[in-house]
Amino acid sequence: MTDYREILRLSMQGLSRRGIAASCNCSRNTVAKVLSRAKEVGVSWPLKGDFANGELHELLFGSSVGPPLRRRPDYEHVHREMAKSGVTLSLLWHEYCEECRRAGEMPLMYTQFCLYYREFAQKTKATMHIDRKPGDQMEVDWAGQTAFLVDTDSGEETPAYIFVAVLSSSQYAYVEAFLSQNLECWIAAHVNAYKFFGGVTRMLVPDNLKTGVQKAAWDTPVINRSYQEMAEHYGTAIMPARVRRPKDKPNVEGAVGVISVWILAALRNQRFFSLAELNEAIKEKLTEFNAKPFQKRAGSRLSTFTEEEQPLLLLLPKAHYELSTWKVATVQFNYHISVNGMFYSVPYELIKHKVDVRITRAVVEVFFQNSRICSHARLHGREGQYSTVTDHMPEEHRKYAQWNAHRFISWASSVGPSTEVVIRAILAAHKVEQQGYRSCNSMLRLTEKYPTERIEAACQKALGYTPSPSYKNVQTILKSGHDQVLDKPTKKDQSEHGFVRGAKYYGGEGTC
Repeated sequence: MTDYREILRLSMQGLSRRGIAASCNCSRNTVAKVLSRAKEVGVSWPLKGDFANGELHELLFGSSVGPPLRRRPDYEHVHREMAKSGVTLSLLWHEYCEECRRAGEMPLMYTQFCLYYREFAQKTKATMHIDRKPGDQMEVDWAGQTAFLVDTDSGEETPAYIFVAVLSSSQYAYVEAFLSQNLECWIAAHVNAYKFFGGVTRMLVPDNLKTGVQKAAWDTPVINRSYQEMAEHYGTAIMPARVRRPKDKPNVEGAVGVISVWILAALRNQRFFSLAELNEAIKEKLTEFNAKPFQKRAGSRLSTFTEEEQPLLLLLPKAHYELSTWKVATVQFNYHISVNGMFYSVPYELIKHKVDVRITRAVVEVFFQNSRICSHARLHGREGQYSTVTDHMPEEHRKYAQWNAHRFISWASSVGPSTEVVIRAILAAHKVEQQGYRSCNSMLRLTEKYPTERIEAACQKALGYTPSPSYKNVQTILKSGHDQVLDKPTKKDQSEHGFVRGAKYYGGEGTC
């Protein structure tokens, strides 16, 4: 824009129009026009008010702002469309021209269209430097470059993935190699980083990897449950970076590139045969990296961390976080859930309901509607083991579970000796004693229909038929009532007590 103030000032000092034009980088015609208009409207130097160049322009030449002759496109829409695959400025300009023709308006020429779009795009790329408070934020990510371990037997190379954590304020870094990028390694990396820093930041900024974020969303991201549980254990908040927005975590992005040079590239000629050996070498290089002086400010990452950031970190909890995994299980009809081939009981009221199961190395915890309902010591060893809590059983099952061989025999002896013999026979008839518990329990429930005298009589009757009677034998005798029927007398009894015809009957006496 023409500097009207300077033209008036230099003219007041007696400078020629040629000299004014050279000084103000404008043409002599412009200088002549400005001085002529200033004389017409009565403006001279020094100015009577604090006029800016824009105000002087309006004062000398009037407002030249009017309705645009050509319609300006919606450059926000153009910018969004340009992000789509295959869309070009030429295509968007043609679409814009068609809209203008339908509306009866004049479109911009293609060169102007592109010029104004470049100006708009420059403004949208503006960045803002944000000063992070000490102890406020830790940024984490996996490095794109990997290291390698050499197998001592085959000589094959196994990739080792590099985890990087950086404190946003001091840029103090932590680096560690892992054989996988799974959830277990991801959680272990965070635990080791907090241990290395000696404290916890108030915020944790990861990328949108699946081990950390189940569903990426700008407003309400869904955090992996184990990852969220770890954050709660350390008292920090997870704030995932936006998708395809690396500037949300610039420190770790920059550190990844620097570490790839200062650590991984520096170790490129060394061969490592174990993960511990590799991490030991990384630790040495990391110490040098953190102690290296800054190029554009005083101190180093280590000195800045020690003096400014370390005192403001949150305290570590007394116990380190223990990794847990979660799964959803359905309660079966036997009021147990299956976890890695083992079975754990839950209250029978939840049969056929879905429950959340938290699994650690030592404990299995069961949650229903975000409330913990029970926990079990985790079973190890052969599959198919059961962990059953008596309180989880229905009343009838609980009573059944309380019985054993000793109690069945004690009950039978209280009924009578024959009943005791039958119970012992039932238990002895099975290879595994527990297989006879159902029959013994059925014998016990006969007392609900029959008096104990009849049960004892039925057992005595059954023992007369076989030395090893079953529950069915006793039940059949009771149903038919045979326990109440007296035995028929023997022939000896008949000769002593029965009716005997006399000799006169066989001799024919008394016959006609």
